[in-house]
Amino acid sequence: MPLTKFPFHFTKSRPMAFGHFIIAVAFLALLDASFSQNLGPPAASGCNGIFLSYNYTGGFPIPPNDTANQPYRFQSTLTVVNNGLDELQSWQVFVGFQHGEILVSADQAILADGTSLPAKVGINGTFLGGFPMTDLKTAVETAGDPTQTTVQVQLVGTEFGIGAPRVPLPASLYLANDGYSCPNYTMEGNTTMNLCCIRNLTSTSNSTVGDGFLPRQEGDLIIMYDVTKSSSTDYWAQVTISNHNPLGRLDNWQLSWDWARDEFIFGMRGAYPTLVDTTDCVFGKQGQYYMELDFSLALNCEKRPTIMDLPPSRANDTNLGLVPFCCRNGTILSALTDPDKSKSTFLMHVYKMPPDLNRTTLAPPVNWQINGTMSSNYQCRQPIPVSPSEFPDPTGLASETVAISSWQVVCNLTRPRESPKCCVSFSAFYNDSAVPCNTCACGCNNVPSNTCSATAPALLLRPETLLIPFENRTKQALAWSEMNRWLKPDPLPCGDNCGVSINWHLLSDYRNGWTARISVFNWGEENFADWSVAVELDKSGAGFEEAYSFNGTLLGDYNNSIFLKGRQNFNYLLAEKNGSNPKKDPPVPGSQQSVILFSKKKTPGVNLVSGDGFPTRVLFNGEECAIPRILPSSGHKMSASARITAVVFSLVTLLVLSFCQ
Repeated sequence: MPLTKFPFHFTKSRPMAFGHFIIAVAFLALLDASFSQNLGPPAASGCNGIFLSYNYTGGFPIPPNDTANQPYRFQSTLTVVNNGLDELQSWQVFVGFQHGEILVSADQAILADGTSLPAKVGINGTFLGGFPMTDLKTAVETAGDPTQTTVQVQLVGTEFGIGAPRVPLPASLYLANDGYSCPNYTMEGNTTMNLCCIRNLTSTSNSTVGDGFLPRQEGDLIIMYDVTKSSSTDYWAQVTISNHNPLGRLDNWQLSWDWARDEFIFGMRGAYPTLVDTTDCVFGKQGQYYMELDFSLALNCEKRPTIMDLPPSRANDTNLGLVPFCCRNGTILSALTDPDKSKSTFLMHVYKMPPDLNRTTLAPPVNWQINGTMSSNYQCRQPIPVSPSEFPDPTGLASETVAISSWQVVCNLTRPRESPKCCVSFSAFYNDSAVPCNTCACGCNNVPSNTCSATAPALLLRPETLLIPFENRTKQALAWSEMNRWLKPDPLPCGDNCGVSINWHLLSDYRNGWTARISVFNWGEENFADWSVAVELDKSGAGFEEAYSFNGTLLGDYNNSIFLKGRQNFNYLLAEKNGSNPKKDPPVPGSQQSVILFSKKKTPGVNLVSGDGFPTRVLFNGEECAIPRILPSSGHKMSASARITAVVFSLVTLLVLSFCQ
């Protein structure tokens, strides 16, 4: 408002009026300066979209002294300004760090991939997401309030090799939200990168649903964080983990996150922390504020707690259980295996800290991570606010109970970094040798290098030799090699070291169809309940018709994969057990087997022998198995004796199956 419009009057009877005027002018000048500063850098005024700025503010060398790769502290400011007409929800910015940076702190932001700080970000860059200010409103809807349209993130970290006068700027900078186009950045001096990202007019990405929330996302694993009760100091949350991947599975899941607002866990039902420890509360700020609270009743005060499921014996425990979908030892199956066991739920009593002491100030944990035994790796995004979840009335009434606030965490499977835990062998009716699992298919870290070769290819075997543990099959493998006059490597190849192996046998090939036999062997010490196998057949899977001993389903949307599971009362894959005479008989694996029927009507021209009859990918309980590098050759015709051997192998396998059941 122009100063000339203020109704100040100067009279002798009010000697202090001029002084008041001077104070008011000074106050307005300071307010105007603060307001202008909060609007962001001056370059933002020319942007009618999302303005981004990365400004290097300083740094200095830090120990140790290393002339070849000196570490430096760096400080920078990332600014995001919404100058457009659409609210920017769950903003994310990619910063292409390129100097080996280790990001130590980022106030007003978190790493979008769920990694906790400090984190190495200097190889591939990183995505930063807003927290606690996840959304940036528009100037139009806030009357230009910069506290709602602008966020400035102060970044502090370590970089290597770039000292003054050089400036360690990132290689790239852009807005990662869908539906925006970002040009190349422009330089302002030698310390600041600026760019303006414009909304694509034809894009519907990042649009909200009718209630103003972002639509719920899809992923392999969905975690919902629903606040169901709230008071000024504490709240109850329901955490639900749902498996949305038809091929995925979790066993003995463990869930962890970071508290961002100094919260702590006072109580739980349906799950439990792996460590019950309130030391950080008793001797920390929580104990200073809640002086009358009995922390001996609390459960966990770690900044990053780890939560585990309860055993089935606690399902009806009046103190810890009585929560639907809890208490299954951390097993979450796919909906194809058992819809009722495809999710896990627990309740959690959380205490808050100042300044969040009111019933409407609620924030979810960040940096979520989930893993399990015999499970692939998951990478979880940061939580996003979604429309409040609805739950059926617990008393059975035909009504719904709505959560106070809800957040969604989306986790997706990643390729395993570690060695597989299962492997596959191939055999066929036209070849008298089986291609065993690859050497060291599941790793050879604990095998002395002088006892076997980790690089030599596995020796071809008689099919029936696959029923013998690796440590007991050397004699048969060498005899088979000598019979066929094959060279024997010295030292001999190491074993596959897998707890589970799967044999895929091409059983027959005729004009209108073909058959295969799949055998699953458990060489470990633990039984597998509710086991499943997924077999991917790119070119021939569409012809699947029936699995005689398993329940089979064709998943056309997953590269013609066939999902197999045990039928009722046959869904246990038993552990390895001693032979009938342990002194002379080798151990016998737990096993399951079925013949699978295929038609060629939907797959004309399929060439089974050349490879179309063998899977390109196999998963056991959601874990990808190692596939042989070679296929059975069609040039080695089966002799009559070999055909008899193949029949004997089938009969022996069936006998083993009946013995193990």
